[in-house]
Amino acid sequence: MGTRAAARPGLVRRRLTSPARDPCEEIAWSRREVAFPAAGGAVSVEQVEAPAEWSPVAVATAAQRWMLREPEGRCERSVAELVRRVAGALGSWGLASGHLAGPEDAAALEAEVTALALGQRAMFATPLWLNAGTGEHPVTSACFILSVEDSLPALLEWNRREGLIFQQGAGAGVNLSAVRSADEPAGHGGFASGPISFMRAADAWAATIRSGGRARRGAKMVVLDADHPDVLDFIATKALEEERGRALHRAGWDVDELEHTLAFQQANHAVRVPDAFMRAALEDGDWELHTVTTGEVARRLPARQLLRACAEAAWRCGDPGLLFASTIDAWHTCPESGPIRASNPCGEYLHIEGSACNLATLNLLAFLSEDGGFDIEGFVHAAEVMLLAQDVIVSGSGYPAPDLERTTRAFRQVGLGFANLGATLLTLGLPYDSDRARAWAAAVAALLGGVAYRRSAELAAALGAFDEYERNREPMLAVVERHRAALAAIPAELAPRDILDAATVAWDEALALGRRHGFRNAQTTLIAPTGTVALVMDCETSGIEPYYALALVKQLADGGMVRQHSRALVDALIALGYHVHDVEVLARYADEHGHLAGAQGLRESDRRVFQTAAGPEPVPAAGHVGMVAAVQPFLSGGVSKTVNLPEAATVEEVEDVFVEAWRRGLKAISVYRQGSKLSQPLHAGAY
Repeated sequence: MGTRAAARPGLVRRRLTSPARDPCEEIAWSRREVAFPAAGGAVSVEQVEAPAEWSPVAVATAAQRWMLREPEGRCERSVAELVRRVAGALGSWGLASGHLAGPEDAAALEAEVTALALGQRAMFATPLWLNAGTGEHPVTSACFILSVEDSLPALLEWNRREGLIFQQGAGAGVNLSAVRSADEPAGHGGFASGPISFMRAADAWAATIRSGGRARRGAKMVVLDADHPDVLDFIATKALEEERGRALHRAGWDVDELEHTLAFQQANHAVRVPDAFMRAALEDGDWELHTVTTGEVARRLPARQLLRACAEAAWRCGDPGLLFASTIDAWHTCPESGPIRASNPCGEYLHIEGSACNLATLNLLAFLSEDGGFDIEGFVHAAEVMLLAQDVIVSGSGYPAPDLERTTRAFRQVGLGFANLGATLLTLGLPYDSDRARAWAAAVAALLGGVAYRRSAELAAALGAFDEYERNREPMLAVVERHRAALAAIPAELAPRDILDAATVAWDEALALGRRHGFRNAQTTLIAPTGTVALVMDCETSGIEPYYALALVKQLADGGMVRQHSRALVDALIALGYHVHDVEVLARYADEHGHLAGAQGLRESDRRVFQTAAGPEPVPAAGHVGMVAAVQPFLSGGVSKTVNLPEAATVEEVEDVFVEAWRRGLKAISVYRQGSKLSQPLHAGAY
C-alpha cells in the first residue's frame, strides 16, 4: 500500500461539530411510520425516528433500503443508529489504517460525517450504508469492473464474482471482447458459443440475486468492442427482446410478468468505439471486424452501417450506449498499468479491469444560500471530509476476491460527485439549457475536481501515494495539468467569479502538491446517477440531470411508488418576481401536468427556466450533451447521463446525439426515447 509516513494530526478539521456535543443532539427529531415488507407479501408498519427536516420519502427510503433488519439479530429503528453504525466503522477503520492519529481524530471524522449526513449535505453510496459496521471487512464499494478471459472457467468465475457483488448491493461491468465469437472454432471441435450466449446466462443470475438482500435485482454493464465479430448481434440483443416483449404483451401477457421473462433486462449494454471508428463512420469509410483467436479480418462493412445499427437499437429500447475509447484513454491517469475497457453499470466509473470504486455525493442545493450565493467554504470542507472518508473505506472494505482487493488498494480509486444540479439551477432561475447554467456547473465541477485532487495530494504527503503512482507519474501529472488548463474554457463573464477563483487556487495547489508528493488516489471524482442517495438527501433531481418533470410518479425497483413535486419551483417563481396568487396557480398547473408549458400567467421570457426532460417543450438533446461537455473536463471519471428524447424523435436524431457527444469530448453517452420500452420508471404528472 505504498510507502507510508507516520500519520499526521490534523487530517480531519471540525467545521460543523464540536468535541463537546453529539451532532445527533444538535437537530430536532420526529417519529414516522414506515411500511416494511414482511413474509408472505405482508407489510409491517413500524415507527422510525428520523430528523424532523427530512421528508417522508427520505425517511422511508433510508429505513427500507439501508437500516439493518436481521431476523434473529440487530434491527435499526432510528436514522441516528444507522449513521452512528457507519460513522463508527469509518473511525475504527481510519485508526487501524493510520489515516487518523488517535481517538480525537476518529471522533472528529465520525462527527463531521454524521453532521453532513443528517443535514443531507453529503451521503455515501448504498453498499456502505448496508454493510459498514456489520463485520470486520464488509464489501462496501459500489462499483466494480471485472475482467474475463476466453475460457469456460474464467466465464464461470465471472458469474460467481458478479453474484457476490450483487449480494452486497453493488454493481459490476465487464468487457466481453476477449471471448471468441460464435463463428470461431471451439477448443475441442465445433464452434464457440460466443459472448451473447454467456451474457444471457449471466443476466439470468443477476435477475435472481437480490441486490443487498433487498428487492432490487443485480445491476450490470456489458461492453463489446466495435471490432468484435459479434458486435452487430450484440447491438440488436435488447431491441429484439423488447420486440418479443411487445408481441407477448399484445397476446395478453402482463407487463410485470414479462419483465421476469425477457432476457438482458438487468444489464446496460455499450459498444466501445475509438476515434478511428467515428471518423470512418462520418467519412463513409469501411470498418473491419477481427477474429478474437487470430486477429484476422472476419468481415468488412461500412462504419456508418454499424453506427446506424447502434442508433436504431437505442431508438427502439435505449441500448446500447457508446463508450468513446480514445477520449477515455486521453484522460487515463494510469495508462502504464493497463487500458480502460469497461465501466460500472451506469457508466461513470471508468478505470482498469479488476478494480472497485466507492462513491459519495454532495447535495448542491444544500450549499446554496437564500440570496443565491454558494457556500464555497462549506462545499470545500464537505469534499475534503468525504474524500478522506472514501480513502479510509478503501483500506477498511472487504472485496469479493483477493485480486480485486490487491488492485483496488494499489490504485485507491474513489468517486466523489454531486447531485441536485437541476434543482439548484431552477432555484437560481437559470435555464438548464443555457450558457450561464453550463458555466455555473462547470465552475462547481472545477472546484470539486481541484479540491479532490488537492486533498488526495495532501493524503499522499501524510500516508504515501498509491502503489502504482510512480509507474504512472508523468501521465497522471499531465492529466491533472490538462484538468487545470480546462479552466480557461469556462467563460469568466458567465461563471460565478468567487467559485471560479476558488477552483483556480485549488487546481494550482493540487498540481504543486502532486508534483512533490504524488496523489493518494488514481481517480477522485465522477458524477453518479444517485438514485437512492438522491431520495435520501431529498434531492429533486438526480446526478447531473435536469428535472424529468416538475411533478412525477417514480416506479421503484422494489415495486414501490414515489410521488414527487418540485419544491424549488415556488422558490424560483418568487425569485423571478411572480405574485403569490400566480405562484399558487402555476404550482397547481405543474402538479397536474408535470411541466409549465402552455401555463397561463407564465412569462414568455421565463419559459426556458422551467424546461424539463419530458413534456411538450423538453430540454433539447444538445442541452443534455452540452451540460456533460461543460463538466467532464474537470472530472477524473465519467458522467452518468441519459439524453431523454421525445417519442417522436427519429433514428437520425439518436445518431446525431452519438456524434455530437463524441465531438464534444464526452467519455460515454446513452439515450432514452420516451415510450420505447414496455415499462419505464418515471412518468410526468399523473398526480
